[in-house]
Amino acid sequence: MIVVADTSPINYLVLIGELELLPQLYSRVLIPPAVHRELTREASPQAVRAWIAELPAWLEVRAPQRYSDSRLDRLGDGEREAILLAEELRADRVLVDDFKGRQEVIRRRIPFTGTIGVLAAAADKNLITFDLAIARLLRTNFRASAEVIERVRNSLRQS
Repeated sequence: MIVVADTSPINYLVLIGELELLPQLYSRVLIPPAVHRELTREASPQAVRAWIAELPAWLEVRAPQRYSDSRLDRLGDGEREAILLAEELRADRVLVDDFKGRQEVIRRRIPFTGTIGVLAAAADKNLITFDLAIARLLRTNFRASAEVIERVRNSLRQS
């Protein structure tokens, strides 16, 4: 399965020590150059900057062939390039947390998930304990409603 990741899921998975879930869940993980730049900027947490400075072999930085699409102007550079690259590669999924980014991938009918979805998929494969991972995630500045988390927790109990 090929996934293209936006900045937020990479950032938060690094912060909670669960980034190695990505190569366990997906056969190819790509980020566009804009995501790489966002992860290396000074405003990014030190742990994230340290991690991106030594790219793992399983992560590929790849630029989309085209950079412009006026319908994406309202998005950040990372979301814009991730969506364009996902379309170009016919990726199986985009990893995106941003609400506007999610709206756009829904409009374009591109399958997606976010940080919580990655954690849920990993928990479903018994790679992690969902509640422990969510507790670590919520100690960062990540925001999700209790309702969303409970809905995911319930779906895991039913599977």
